[in-house]
Amino acid sequence: MRIDKFLNAVNITKRRSVAQDMIANGVVLINDLVAKASKNVEIGSIITINYLKEAKKYKVLQIPVTKSTPKSLQHQYIEEI
Repeated sequence: MRIDKFLNAVNITKRRSVAQDMIANGVVLINDLVAKASKNVEIGSIITINYLKEAKKYKVLQIPVTKSTPKSLQHQYIEEI
């Protein structure tokens, strides 16, 4: 699954366009490499998002098969490190 779709599907971002903007500005990293929108996410990947005041890291546990997942099931797909 593409990184922009993944961020939206697991509710890290509210809209896919927000995820695309973050990726375009270089604040999203996959395994410590700056991500491009076409980059695929794999199980075990570490996603880092550099916000203005802090950075958050997530470990990919599972790839969702649906377009969106309920926020209550977010823990099945990602784990905050």
